[in-house]
Amino acid sequence: MRIRQMVLLLTAVLLLSACSQTESTNSPAGTASGDTTAAQEQASQTTTGTEGNTSQGTEPATDAGSDNAPDAGSDNAPDASLDATTSKGSSANDGTGESSEATPITYRMNNNYDIVPIDEGTERKVVLLTFDDGPKDRAMITKMLDTLDKHQAKAIFFVNGYRVKENPELLQLIHERGQIIGNHSYDHIVLKNESETKVKQQIEDVQKLVQDTTGVTPVFFRPPHGAGGDVGRKVAKENGLLYMTWSNGSLDWTMKANHANNPETLIKNVMDQLHAGSNILMHELPWTAEALDKLLTQLEEKGYGFVDPRSIKLEN
Repeated sequence: MRIRQMVLLLTAVLLLSACSQTESTNSPAGTASGDTTAAQEQASQTTTGTEGNTSQGTEPATDAGSDNAPDAGSDNAPDASLDATTSKGSSANDGTGESSEATPITYRMNNNYDIVPIDEGTERKVVLLTFDDGPKDRAMITKMLDTLDKHQAKAIFFVNGYRVKENPELLQLIHERGQIIGNHSYDHIVLKNESETKVKQQIEDVQKLVQDTTGVTPVFFRPPHGAGGDVGRKVAKENGLLYMTWSNGSLDWTMKANHANNPETLIKNVMDQLHAGSNILMHELPWTAEALDKLLTQLEEKGYGFVDPRSIKLEN
C-alpha cells in the first residue's frame, strides 16, 4: 500500500513537470501580450491617418514659412498689380503716347479729288489740308505745326526726296508732331514725260527715305505739277499709294515774295473755291504759314471741319 502511494505521487510529479516545459516552449521570451497589442494599435493609427487625410502622409504639406510656399515677392507668386492691369484689357501704345487703335475709315476720294463720306450720316462739310514741296525751313514748319495743333487739325505734308535728304530732322519733326507725310517725288520733275524706270526711282526712293527717317512709309502720292500721267498712277498703285492732285488751289506758289497782301490773297483764293470735300493745295511758304491761322478760323466759322487723312480709304 505504501509502495503504491509512492508510485502515484511520483507519477503526479512527472506529469506536472512535463506541462511546465510545454508552456515555456509556446510563449517566446521577451514578448508580452500587452506589447503586442500596443504595436498593432500604433499600426492601425498610422493607416487611418494616411487614408483619412491624404495631405498628410502622402505629400508634405506646404507651410507658409517653408521654401515651397509662394512668397509675395518671388517670381512665382501671383502679382496683384499684374492681375489688375490685365483685367482692364491691354491698351497697346505706338510709342508716341497715342493709342495705336486704327482711325476709322469714313471718307474716300472721288474722281474730282474731293474727299467725300463713304456712308450717309458722316459729316460732309470737311476739307483736306495739304502742303507741298518741303521740308525746308524749321521756323516755317514749326509755325504751321503750331497752328494745326491750335485748331486740332491734321494735314498731309507732301515732301520731296532731295529736301528730305538735306533736312531729315525737319521730316522727323513733322512726324513727331503727329502730322502725315506724303510722297511728292524725289526731284519734283514732270513724271508723265519720264520712263517707267525713272518714275519708279522718283517715287520709290522717297518711300525708302521716309521709311528710313521716320519708320513710317507714305500712303499718299501727289505728282509734281499735278502731272503724273498713266505711268505715275501705275507706279503709285504698285507702291500702295493713293494718287491725288487737288480740287482747291490756294495759288500761293504764284505769289511774289515781300507782297504784304499775300496772306489775304491766299485766303480769298481758297474761300472763293470752297466746297464740301475741298482738297486744298498749299505750300511751305512764308505767306502760307502767316495766313494759316486766319484761314482755318474762317473755315471753322463757315462750319467746316478738317478731315484726318488717316480716315481716307486708300483704294477707290
